[in-house]
Amino acid sequence: MEQQAISKVCLLAGKIMLESGAETYRVEDTMVRIAQAFGMDNAQSHATPSAITFAIDMTEQVHFVRIDERVTDLYKVSRVNSISRHISENKLTVADAREELLKVDDQKYLFSQLMRIFAAAFASGCFTIMFQGSWYDFLPAFVVGGLGYSALQYFNHLLKIRFFAEFLASFLLAFSAFVLIETNIGVAFDSIIIGSIMPLVPGLLITNAVRDMMAGHLVSGITKAVEAILTALAIGAGVAIVILIFY
Repeated sequence: MEQQAISKVCLLAGKIMLESGAETYRVEDTMVRIAQAFGMDNAQSHATPSAITFAIDMTEQVHFVRIDERVTDLYKVSRVNSISRHISENKLTVADAREELLKVDDQKYLFSQLMRIFAAAFASGCFTIMFQGSWYDFLPAFVVGGLGYSALQYFNHLLKIRFFAEFLASFLLAFSAFVLIETNIGVAFDSIIIGSIMPLVPGLLITNAVRDMMAGHLVSGITKAVEAILTALAIGAGVAIVILIFY
C-alpha cells in the first residue's frame, strides 16, 4: 500500500509538470527524486509528451498515465519543484505531499484571461517597436495582438483539431492588420504583423525541444520540435493566405 501511494504521488507530480509545459527530462528527474526521498532508490520513470510510465523498481509493476492536453503554466511547474524539494528535505509525508499536489492540480491560471490578453496585446506593441517599427504602429499592433491571442484561446477551446486554431487565429490577426492599414490607422503592415504574431509563436516548445535533445531525450525532443514546426507553419499559412488574397 505504501508503494502504491508513493507511485501515485510521483505520477501526479509528473502529470502536473508535463501538462504545464515542463521539459521531459525535468519531469523524469523530479519523479525519481521524489521516489528516492521516500526510500525507493531504484525507481524508474519514462516520459514522452503524451504519456508517463513509472515503476518503483525495475521488476515491479509499471504504472501509466496518458497526457491529453498541454498548456503553458510555469507557476505550477515551480510549485511542484518546491514540493519536491520539501519532500527531499523530509518536510512532507506521502499523504501530505499528495494533498499538496492535488491543490496544485486543481489550481486555475494564476492570471485571469483578461490579464493574459492584455499582456499579449502589450507585448505585441513592444515587439513592433523592438523590430524597428514606428510608434504609430504601436497601438494597431496592440489591438491586433490582443485580438489574435483572444482568437487563439477561443478556437483552442472550441476546436479539438491541433494546429487549426493557430491557423484561424493568425488569419484573423493578419486580416485585422490589413483592415487597419486600409483605414489609415496603421502605417506598416509588416511591422504590425511581426509584432502581433509573437505571442502565438511556440517559443516554449522550441526551447523544450532543444533542452530535451541536449539532455539525451531524443524522442521527446524530436516530437516537440516537429510540433513547434507544424505550429509555426500553421501560423505562417494563415498570414500568407491574407497576403495572397489582399496584396
